This record gives sequence, structure tokens and C-alpha cells, in this order.
Amino acid sequence: MQTLKDQRVVVTGGSRGIGLGIVEALVARNANVTVVARDAGRLAGVKDRLGVGIAPGDVTDPALAEHVVREIRPTVLVLNAGASPPMGPIHELTWEAFSTVWNTDVKAGLHWIQAALRLPLARGSRVILTSSGAAIAGSPLSGGYAGAKRMLWMMASYANGVSDELGLGIKFQTVLPRQLIGETELGQAGAAAYARKKGVPVEAFLASFGAAMPPAQIGEHIVTLLTDARYEAGVAFGLKGDLGIHTLDA
Repeated sequence: MQTLKDQRVVVTGGSRGIGLGIVEALVARNANVTVVARDAGRLAGVKDRLGVGIAPGDVTDPALAEHVVREIRPTVLVLNAGASPPMGPIHELTWEAFSTVWNTDVKAGLHWIQAALRLPLARGSRVILTSSGAAIAGSPLSGGYAGAKRMLWMMASYANGVSDELGLGIKFQTVLPRQLIGETELGQAGAAAYARKKGVPVEAFLASFGAAMPPAQIGEHIVTLLTDARYEAGVAFGLKGDLGIHTLDA
């Protein structure tokens, strides 16, 4: 895509944190953005400030995914919504806590990917899934989080295989922020837990990743992935404050 102007874009989980940073970057490029999230009040605030369309609801609901995809027919779909995992070592977590991210991020990813393939979206459409650097390095204090984020990465590859087999021309890609984002609730919770374990201040732990990468910068990276031909063919991309965008494809 050479330009995002007037492109129909749906962003799940776009009312706060990384998702909001992505929405702001897309709106700045004059994309026609619809934000999907559970908190209707927060969504209304984003609509008033940015002029986006909104679709309140639970992103794990397959009926919502099918309805939004069918009604809007986006050319870009950004699957960013996810849960904050309960923090704790593996021997202290219940199964319900351990599987939180599987039952939200992965479940939602499955239903929205299926909606994109079954409609299907128009040829040349892009679907971006937000994963995490934990999919590479692990995350021992967040239960099944790392495995769930790795699964999203694999699901993008699986979806590309189906798209190719059916001749749909839809491209599925995943982005992996490879550091905790201190400006988000998830990043703050994770940084606090790991800082306690290491016996260092939260600020020092976050600084260990190098240059910070706020949500606005992640939004700019997403825009670059969508508009720069260098990133059209890849499947997995790491994002880091001091490295920018880098491929993770073998």
C-alpha cells in the first residue's frame, strides 16, 4: 500500500495502550479507522477525540468478528486486543490464571482470522497480529503468555498458507515488540514483577532494554510496515526502540 488515505482499517483493542498508538498513527494518515473494544465509555472518548468509528463488544465473540468484517470490509485489520496476564511463578498460578491469554488473545485471533478468510477480505488486504518478544525469549512470571503469543505468530503463518491455497491474496503478518512498554498497563505490571524479582527499581529494569518504545512509536512502525514495500513479503517482524523494525523470518 503506497498510502493509507481512505483505506478502511479495523483495530481491535484500539482504545488504549499500544492499540491507541496504532489508531493515532493511522488517523494521522487519513485512514478510515474503526476501533473495536469492550469499554464503551473509553471508545466514546476515542471517537470524540479522533473521529473514528467504533464497535463496542467482546473481541472473543465470533459473531462480533464476522459482523464487523462483513459490514466494514477492511483492507487492513490490526488484531491487537489482549488480556493482561496474572503475574506469578508457575507453581503459584491456577489454570484459569495461566490460560488467561490463551482464552482472550488466541481465541480472538482465531475468530478474526477465520472471519477474514471466510468472507474473504479483498485481494491485497493485510492482517497484522500483535504478538510479543516473549514468544522468543519466554516470560516465566506470566503463565501461558509467551506460548499464547508464539501461537499467534504461528497462526499468521497458517493463515498465509490457507490464503495461498485458496488464491485469496490476503497477507497475514505479526509484529513482536521485543521489550516491555512502560507506558502501558501490561508493561507496567510486567516491569514491576520482574524488577521485584531482580531487586532493582522498575525504571532500571525498563532501561535495561535500551531506548524506550512508546505506543506512538509502535504506531509509526505499523504504518511503515503497511506502506513500505520492503515489508510487504515478510511474516514476522521484531520491534525495538534502538533497532526499529527487523525481520524475524528464517
